[in-house]
Amino acid sequence: QVQLVESGGGLVQAGGSLRVSCAASGRTYINYAMAWFRQAPGKEREFVVAISRSGGSVVYAESVKGRFTISRDNTENTLYLQMNSLKPEDTAVYYCAAKTSFLRTATYRSGRDYDNWGQGTQVTVSS
Repeated sequence: QVQLVESGGGLVQAGGSLRVSCAASGRTYINYAMAWFRQAPGKEREFVVAISRSGGSVVYAESVKGRFTISRDNTENTLYLQMNSLKPEDTAVYYCAAKTSFLRTATYRSGRDYDNWGQGTQVTVSS
């Protein structure tokens, strides 16, 4: 198991930027494919972006493509999500997730693939 702790959420105006982080501890971070999901009030959890173990493969949800950027620092065991041009519809609790992956370039879009989750960090975008 790997423990995940998100941070960096907050309140921002529409059009602004925010970066959230996910610190991993426990098992070897580099063995995990990672992702960000989000859940807005009254809605189901949705996929945002996934990154492979190596960091070389990334897949974004259409709703955030061109605005959000995922990255990972395998020396610091940290996952990042840079969010630009934020919209009120981006308001949600953002969760990072980790999955053991034997493939260096594989990415996973389904929440069911992940067995390690953080507690979430609230991102609120005001209009």
